[in-house]
Amino acid sequence: MKPLLITDNFVALDDTNGARSLSVDANFWDSLEKGEFGDFSRLISFYEFDGDWETWEKHPNGEEFVYLIEGEVEFILESNGVTSDLIMDEPNSFIIVPKDTWHTANVRKPTKMFFVTPGEGTEIKPR
Repeated sequence: MKPLLITDNFVALDDTNGARSLSVDANFWDSLEKGEFGDFSRLISFYEFDGDWETWEKHPNGEEFVYLIEGEVEFILESNGVTSDLIMDEPNSFIIVPKDTWHTANVRKPTKMFFVTPGEGTEIKPR
């Protein structure tokens, strides 16, 4: 066993408290969508953003943990016709996006972020 980089490997958590790494390459999202990684309930991932998100997303099967490593981002949350904005500008701050809440982000300064996402059933729509 050797340490892995979160930039190259995400982590899939299952309902039996198991964890396994998933190699992130150019085909990662296609493979995920096709179910090639098998069943898991949460995905631990890392992203860098230098521009606003192009889509909205929501997770009907659970809350999403979003952790800011560095940068500044405005999260926009929409639920039941009510929109709220949350500014994350302090490293080590986090939010928990409520289950079934549409969300997107405006990137004010390039960011590095860590996510724990209930991936199954995720919905995406254009912004």
